[in-house]
Amino acid sequence: MILAIDVGNTNIVIGGMEKEKVLFTERLSTDKVKTSLEYAILFRVALDLHKISPERVEGSIISSVVPPITPVIRTALRKITGKTALVLGPGTKTGLSIRIDDPSSVGADLVAGAAGALAKYRPPLVVIDMGTATTLSVVDRESNYIGGAIMPGLRLSLNSLVSGTSMLSGISLDIPKHAVGRNTVDAMRSGLVFGHAAMIDGLLDRMEEEMGQKMTVIATGGLASSVTPVCRHEIILDKALLLTGLAAIYEKNR
Repeated sequence: MILAIDVGNTNIVIGGMEKEKVLFTERLSTDKVKTSLEYAILFRVALDLHKISPERVEGSIISSVVPPITPVIRTALRKITGKTALVLGPGTKTGLSIRIDDPSSVGADLVAGAAGALAKYRPPLVVIDMGTATTLSVVDRESNYIGGAIMPGLRLSLNSLVSGTSMLSGISLDIPKHAVGRNTVDAMRSGLVFGHAAMIDGLLDRMEEEMGQKMTVIATGGLASSVTPVCRHEIILDKALLLTGLAAIYEKNR
């Protein structure tokens, strides 16, 4: 078994993986102040909760979009497994050919998501990752990563709306029953959830028109289940996509 760690701006997802099989997943809050010992304790607790001994872990891999935390997480993993984690970055074999202006600028999470999609689905693909930001990554028929789109995530949009206005307060991001909200809370939910879905649908329309073909669309991320059910495109929800990608990349770099 390996540990796949996806470090995001808001959450850290830890997964126990045997090839493409997900044994467990847990989600932690990203905290730039925590020490390697504190993260090691949290990782050890996650293993204990699932009755997995550290000796069973043969290796680990990290994708991170929070560079200051990466070495801390790597040290924490070494404390509990005794092994040095692979960090996804330049020089790592991914199975992807990255064809953008600056290949080194692609976030590790985007690479992991695209690799996970290629391991399970046939290209051309669009991978939607809904976290702090909502990203759409495009992989063409020849498995080239050719670019995508980035926009504010659903919760980031909510926080911005609330902090920038005097009379709107925080709400839960439930799927609204109506597009025409009959009160402030329902109107906010409509604008946020239906609005986010409309942006995704619109971008997918433009991408497929630009590519000249229909594409398989896969969504992942903590907020995907709040939006994909109301999108008009057919979207596959795959919550473990990044972990699957990390496991596939780990196998390529043994």
